[in-house]
Amino acid sequence: LTIIATALVDTGSRMDDVIFEEFKGTGNCEIHLDRKLVDKRVFPAIDINRSGTRKEELLMSENELRRVWVLRKVLNPLSTVESMELLLDKLSKTKSNQEFLDAMSR
Repeated sequence: LTIIATALVDTGSRMDDVIFEEFKGTGNCEIHLDRKLVDKRVFPAIDINRSGTRKEELLMSENELRRVWVLRKVLNPLSTVESMELLLDKLSKTKSNQEFLDAMSR
């Protein structure tokens, strides 16, 4: 079963927050969008540090998982804009996820 949903948060409505928190724990993947990225015309406007997949260890090899964790540690101290710009720059220079992850370990 695949369900795709969106939620508008930070509306000031307590009910919106309650509904969001209730559904938050049921999903496997969360993608958080960031208005600062949109304002700077950086797309996709994904907040990398707040986005992620639960149980990612079931979706990739141990080697890939280690590299993804290293990548997250590198991106974490950066701002949302810096993180996405760095990621887009590095991704544009590779042809596949594997090539990208291999380049990250150099």
